[in-house]
Amino acid sequence: MSTDGSKVLFEITEAHLNTGLRGFPVGTVRSSAVSPTEGVSYVGYPVADLAYLDPEAVVYLLFYKHLPSDAELVAFKADLAARSAVDPRVLELLAALPRDGHPMEWLMVGLTFLGMTGKTGDWLEDSLNLVARSATLVANIFRIRSGWGAPVAPRPELGLVENCVHQMGVPGADADKLRELLRVFYVLHMDHGGGNLSTFVGKAVASGHADVYSSLSAAMAGLYGPLHGRANQECLEFTREVGTTDPAEVEAFTRKTLDEGGKIYGFGHAVLRAEDPRAKVQYELGEKLCPDDKLFRTAVVMREVCTRVLKENPKVSNPYPNVDAVSGTLLHATGLDDAEYYTVLFGFSRIAGIAAQIVDERTVLREGKGVPIYRCKYIAEAQPPRRLS
Repeated sequence: MSTDGSKVLFEITEAHLNTGLRGFPVGTVRSSAVSPTEGVSYVGYPVADLAYLDPEAVVYLLFYKHLPSDAELVAFKADLAARSAVDPRVLELLAALPRDGHPMEWLMVGLTFLGMTGKTGDWLEDSLNLVARSATLVANIFRIRSGWGAPVAPRPELGLVENCVHQMGVPGADADKLRELLRVFYVLHMDHGGGNLSTFVGKAVASGHADVYSSLSAAMAGLYGPLHGRANQECLEFTREVGTTDPAEVEAFTRKTLDEGGKIYGFGHAVLRAEDPRAKVQYELGEKLCPDDKLFRTAVVMREVCTRVLKENPKVSNPYPNVDAVSGTLLHATGLDDAEYYTVLFGFSRIAGIAAQIVDERTVLREGKGVPIYRCKYIAEAQPPRRLS
């Protein structure tokens, strides 16, 4: 206990400095948690139990902290549909962006422009509007940047993910399979505790009372980095590099990669110490949607072989597949073959979770006063005395 009677949660030593705040408790989060053994849960529900619900039901859960009744879900879906109209100037802006800009840069610009053309100044209203309008924004980032043709008229009554797939109109894709995959993908990626980089950045920016659109744009900048949101793209590329479904060849490749100091992409997790339940859901979904896809079969073999090889190293705390191990492979198999866009889909999902946490930090926590502006302390390194000559 501290001198004021409060519980001591963490003792900071010099060794903890310059470690990226890893493991430092800085607040509480109401919407999700990450257990080392059980994985991600949303408001107490294991994410695997939620994976096949309507995505809107899970969005409702994150914002209102209980699953909706049938009547509440109908009303919530209708409310999101009513909020979904995007100012035409947003699509005009997208059409003017340079095609060589990364899709995540398009997303950051688009989120900011959604705010410039439609903010209300109310944290909850703007967050729900942003969730509702993100489907059209994301769909047209795909459609316009890829040159697939003129924007497709939205159909918000279809649902968030369904409307996004409808507006994307991916050439050559199996729309039914893509829609089924993205409904599950959206739920699985929606939230992940309070301290991951993109969520923390979004909440930190919002703590200065920037609007939720600017805060989410900043959060997506955090997600854009290759150490955070681009892991599914890297896992797809690694699976392609493995390039075989022969277990002996996969094992030889894995051992050679490790012997040369390389990384086995898609395996391990900073918190989890068991196979990520989100990965398990996706492997099972892959057996339904694309059981004969060669890359998917490679990923399935890697799930067994790479885990077994990694278990041999006592220094590996988690040898199991994580959420990114197979997600890129499934996206590719269902028609989204440009991996540059995968982080945008991650962001599409995570917008709801980050926005729900921002609403909590701004309007609920500290008995409604909200979390103060983030202002962590840095210790100045000792410098020799200096004088201007």
